[in-house]
Amino acid sequence: MDTPYHGTNKLILGIVFGVITFWLFAQSMVNIVPAVQADLGISLDIINIAISLTALFSGIFIVVAGGLADKYGRMKLTYVGMVLSIVGSLCLVLAQGSVLLIIGRIVQGLSGACIMPATMALVKTYYDGAERQRALSYWSIGSWGGSGVCSFAGGAIATYMGWRWIFIFSIVIAVLGIFLIMGTPESKVEQGGSSKFDTSGLLAFIIAMVSLNLLITQGATFGWTSIITISLMVCFLLFVIIFFRVETHKAGTGFIDFSLFKNRAYSGATISNFLLNAVAGTLVVTNTYIQVGRGFTSFATGMLSLGYLVSVLAMIRVGEKIMQKIGARKPMLVGTVITGIGIALAACTFIQGFLYSIVVFIGFMLFGIGLGMYATPSTDTAVTNAPSDKVGVASGIYKMASSLGGSFGVASSAAVYGTIAASGNVELAASTGLLVNVAFCVLSILAILFMVPSDRKAEKRRIPKLQKA
Repeated sequence: MDTPYHGTNKLILGIVFGVITFWLFAQSMVNIVPAVQADLGISLDIINIAISLTALFSGIFIVVAGGLADKYGRMKLTYVGMVLSIVGSLCLVLAQGSVLLIIGRIVQGLSGACIMPATMALVKTYYDGAERQRALSYWSIGSWGGSGVCSFAGGAIATYMGWRWIFIFSIVIAVLGIFLIMGTPESKVEQGGSSKFDTSGLLAFIIAMVSLNLLITQGATFGWTSIITISLMVCFLLFVIIFFRVETHKAGTGFIDFSLFKNRAYSGATISNFLLNAVAGTLVVTNTYIQVGRGFTSFATGMLSLGYLVSVLAMIRVGEKIMQKIGARKPMLVGTVITGIGIALAACTFIQGFLYSIVVFIGFMLFGIGLGMYATPSTDTAVTNAPSDKVGVASGIYKMASSLGGSFGVASSAAVYGTIAASGNVELAASTGLLVNVAFCVLSILAILFMVPSDRKAEKRRIPKLQKA
């Protein structure tokens, strides 16, 4: 969209505030499970479902929200997302049982679905060249950095103020974000005609994803060979097939625009993003094991993640600068490898005493370095390779990969940990659950190697922008 308006630092700050309402505050649930369970008096199964619901609903509806942002306005959807964040957080503040907890977590997911693609589209619209890369770095600080802060911040607030205060702070930040972005011109794509919403594709996708989530999180509880579990598996497979059949006959007008994946760079960034976000299960498994198996408090557990917090925030801008010099592929690859090494260190649960705490601290620090190095090059690759008239939808798919990857990773890791821990061997449960996350890193590396363009080609594409800036 051609406009004389140029993005400001105030707009960037407002966008970051909106993004962290999801990645910092909503994700803080990963480190307050015992506190929430004790306060509300609900089962661990319900808590685990509540943790994954936010990322699940964000992932399911983020593409829809991206399309709505393109059609009706990116600013409108950002405002809607921030209001939903306030409503969802308020539900959690007022929760006295499982009902408001579940509702609040779903609304928080819908909030993230609106905010993420809309704000990414605003960045592409109102910033150019090196300024866009800088804005995307700060956007990444809100998302990847927010996820780094969430364990420490959530643990500290829950220990010294009560877990509900996490979501009171979220409401305050969302309100500030609304005031900061006020006055920004609307941005949307001129529509060439009316297009019918792909209801059938969306419904098939929702049923498939909810079935998969229940299968992973509740399979051990139901029994892996029970009628319920088998039915969920059949339901998932059936609706995945229906979804792909419906979407392939929509010819670019469906819920998922598969034509975007004809661009190998976009595909590589999106698939590797899904897989690297799946390592979110690392935080859940490690934090749970350290509290249950090693007797740490939630605050002490959060302290171990300080290395992650500092390194991910520091490395996001470093990843941006590296990308500007040598292209996106190498920092994406190196970042993913470092992330895997950090997780592998945390998986060394055979180490006893204080030495294990040191190993976990170093592992979390490497975890943050790797994710921080990967973040901006991956995001820039996806946004740069998206068509201008589909940037909202393309951004939505990219962030859908983030949310669904996180939901899938948390559910898978927690299921592996819970199944093995039921036998009483929490050390083996933790190490196995963490090695699942190492496997996600390996798959992410393969996606980057085979799909993201070489650094030489990426560098040629970026040099004119940098000389102009």
